[in-house]
Amino acid sequence: MLKRKRKKAVIDVTTVSQNDPFEFQVTVKEKDSESQHRVTMGSDDYHKLGGNDTSPEECIEAAFRFLLDREPKESILGKFDVSVISRYFPEFRDKFPDYLKA
Repeated sequence: MLKRKRKKAVIDVTTVSQNDPFEFQVTVKEKDSESQHRVTMGSDDYHKLGGNDTSPEECIEAAFRFLLDREPKESILGKFDVSVISRYFPEFRDKFPDYLKA
């Protein structure tokens, strides 16, 4: 499990399945509230997002930091695949490496 504090949010990423696609349970906690998300990520997307240099959990955590910089946790879909982020935020692929470094 990966746990990191982000501003006022704590992002907990737990791996549910390591098959392709990977599956994660993500909890975002802020003050007295939290949101739950079920996220999948195919191995192709994992490698495109930096899979050789980082773990799948770190990629998911970085994706959530990206999302939280753009919308409240309550606006993040409850169930989605990482590949759909670019549909809502076209800059995702370009900006994502900055979130892995942070």
